[in-house]
Amino acid sequence: MLIEWLPAARVELRQVIEYLSHRNPVAALELKRSIEASVLALSRRPHLYRPGRILGTREMVVHPNYLVVYKVTDNIRVLSVLHARQRYP
Repeated sequence: MLIEWLPAARVELRQVIEYLSHRNPVAALELKRSIEASVLALSRRPHLYRPGRILGTREMVVHPNYLVVYKVTDNIRVLSVLHARQRYP
């Protein structure tokens, strides 16, 4: 299954990594790799993670503090990368 990142989700990921890199560059790199690997794995089992709070979405916890919101259609659309404490939706 093809994976498509919405531009806003890419920006959110970049912002998270930039923020973390000021405090702990190694942890930031590890988180980035973890998120990207987890998203790639969605192509094999897109329905593995829980239904999202917004109808038609799913939420994958990639780290105790971060989650990826995505939608499964003909492909997988990554909608957002959020800190778990962020107000959503």
